[in-house]
Amino acid sequence: MKLKITLILALFTLFAANAQNEQCMEKLSIFTEAAKVKNYDAAYEPWMHVRKTCPKLNNAIYVYGERILKSKIKKSAGAEKTAYTNDLIALYRESMTHMPNKFPCGKTEAKIGQLMFDENIGTPEAQFNTFDKAYNTDAKTFNNPKALYTYFKLMVGLFDSGKKDFQSLIDLYSTITDKVEAEQKNYSGKKDALLLKEEKGTLSSKDAKRLKSYDSFLVAYDQISGGIDKDLGDRANCDKLIPLFEKNFEENKTNASWLKSAASRLAGKDCDDAPIFVKLVEAFHNIDPSANSAYYLGRLNEKKGSLSEAEKFYNESAALHTEGFEKAKLYYRLALMNKKRGRVGQAYNYANKTLNAQPSFGKAYLLIAGLYASSANNCGTTQFEKRATFWLAANTAEKAGRADSSLKRSAAKTAANYRAKAPSKQDIFTEGMAGKSVTIKCWINKTVTVPTL
Repeated sequence: MKLKITLILALFTLFAANAQNEQCMEKLSIFTEAAKVKNYDAAYEPWMHVRKTCPKLNNAIYVYGERILKSKIKKSAGAEKTAYTNDLIALYRESMTHMPNKFPCGKTEAKIGQLMFDENIGTPEAQFNTFDKAYNTDAKTFNNPKALYTYFKLMVGLFDSGKKDFQSLIDLYSTITDKVEAEQKNYSGKKDALLLKEEKGTLSSKDAKRLKSYDSFLVAYDQISGGIDKDLGDRANCDKLIPLFEKNFEENKTNASWLKSAASRLAGKDCDDAPIFVKLVEAFHNIDPSANSAYYLGRLNEKKGSLSEAEKFYNESAALHTEGFEKAKLYYRLALMNKKRGRVGQAYNYANKTLNAQPSFGKAYLLIAGLYASSANNCGTTQFEKRATFWLAANTAEKAGRADSSLKRSAAKTAANYRAKAPSKQDIFTEGMAGKSVTIKCWINKTVTVPTL
């Protein structure tokens, strides 16, 4: 008799579970279709049923649930808005519990921190601690540019209010700037690969979407990088950094990671003429002769005015680096250094090396365009040939905007300025040069096609 009752209960439980699952599937279909057309009010009730009844059924519960609740938050106010905001925080936590592989801690906790900040939920300490937990638990997936910026901004506020010390401020600044640079390397590498495909004419529609996405991330990281430095400002100037690193040098003089970070911070704030910087670099190079230590030796020599030595160390550093992102930064620095010294040809060669290492380094195109423009009077025999150089400069400046979206406006403005200095339509007609080619001589040695009338 007991066995029969057990079997009946088991069958009943199974039938009930199947019925529940079928109902969840039906309501899942209803709310996803409504959410797809942004009818979030219609989606809310069936979505809540599935969320509460079958939380592991499908990741759509959390993807569309986020959109549904954000819509509710946007349309509400006061206590109702706070309730929806808290429910979205709860949803984020549920997603990590029920589907941790699809909703990792770093990314999701950072969303919670950002929502708390945006909607003024909790104290600044609580908001900061949420970001801190996200980063320390899962830094890999904590890569949203806005969240990284907010994380640091909260640290600055806590430092200003005396709740965080200077060492904590500098440590987090180092952590986040390193993270931003790592993400820039990642997306630059992906973008460069697609730019090469675009140049060959093999870019697919999916690739084009990826290229646009990578570009938007790079623009965002560039913006927050500037914002982080601006927020740090004079809170960490040379007068504050130098005593800190002098104080901690002895106990860290064999710690390559600390030496690298300290040298980086001083170099970033142009404190590289301080005696402690020399000590840091020499200790770093003795422990771990590397691309980074060679770079800092280059900085030391550049500061002293030993430019040939500086160039030697920068080239050594570029040769030791394996990533195009790092090589490009060094070659661009060398291009600028040679431009300042009036070594136009060498500056041009280094700018080209920059682009070979990283095709998306748009600033190098602007530098080359400037070199062309500055050489116009020296690279032509007739007035028409000299002014034709500005067409080449304009064409090159425009490439900067295509390579780096953050430069589109300045590249277009620069190109327009160069075109205004090129031969006019009247000049082209008078010389009978429409559609013909002009070779720009001397170090440039490039051919440019004259516009047709």
